[in-house]
Amino acid sequence: MLLMTPQAPAARKGMTWIPGGTYWMGSDDFYPEERPVHQVAVDGFWIDTHPVTVAQFRRFVKDTGYVTTAERQPSAADFPDADPDLLVAGSMVFTPPNVPVPLDDYRRWWSYVPQADWRHPEGQGSNVGERNHHPVTHVSYLDACAYADWAGKVIPTEAEWEFAARGGLDRKRYVWGDHDEPNGRPGGNVWQGQFPWENLEEDGYARTSPVGRFRPNGYGLFDMAGNVWEWTCDNHTASHADSDKNIAPASSCCIPRNPVQQSASADDEVDARRVVKGGSHLCAPNYCNRYRPAARQGHADDASTGHIGFRCIVREGDAR
Repeated sequence: MLLMTPQAPAARKGMTWIPGGTYWMGSDDFYPEERPVHQVAVDGFWIDTHPVTVAQFRRFVKDTGYVTTAERQPSAADFPDADPDLLVAGSMVFTPPNVPVPLDDYRRWWSYVPQADWRHPEGQGSNVGERNHHPVTHVSYLDACAYADWAGKVIPTEAEWEFAARGGLDRKRYVWGDHDEPNGRPGGNVWQGQFPWENLEEDGYARTSPVGRFRPNGYGLFDMAGNVWEWTCDNHTASHADSDKNIAPASSCCIPRNPVQQSASADDEVDARRVVKGGSHLCAPNYCNRYRPAARQGHADDASTGHIGFRCIVREGDAR
């Protein structure tokens, strides 16, 4: 691997320095949106060693008085055809069915729950009293950006996130190598059993887990596979091929450097959603084998769920 930044700057508390380099981004072996595998170069950056926790997010809210997307009542102007009685603050919550169900309709296990938010992950009556060290959830991309701005950081690009997640293991399927379960044990907080009804909890957790409970990757980063999906700042595309025309090459060899997919014209295959990475505790091989560094999905900026969180980065040129 070619290192572009040979020496790490002064240490930043709670963050890990990722030396710049080139790597093979994406995968040709799983889902269409991950294709094609292509080389990308990124400069060095600092990244949070683990996802932002409930305790960290609470300090942000206490300091700023910020109100998250899930805590705001939806506007009738934005949903003119909706029943006004249904326009209440809330978020999407996972509830497992008791029996096997067809996997073609997420509404069999996801539902919009009034008053579900980062303080009340399962809705009214639930709380985060014993989850201070769990990743914060029910945060939209807009919420993540607000936190990052307060912390003097930014949300990573998809290329930066994936480079960090690989931990130096280029072109490997998982953050720990090519085998699904290293040493016969779960490598992260993911689903064991038949999703969505049978969770064997072989990793010890039915929902999120405290950060740092599983072995870190090669860069010393925790929870880059499973636990919660993490926001990136890139707009989603149907495949990496749709991104290439919007990325300027780094040199005559045409390896993009520090690529980021921004909103594009209507002629481009770009949608309004942001890329999330890393998979979550709800990812299972029989339904969503996406706890891999190449995996990617799209979510709307103002969407929040019980399995999406985030972490931040600092680029040396942007440091405050």
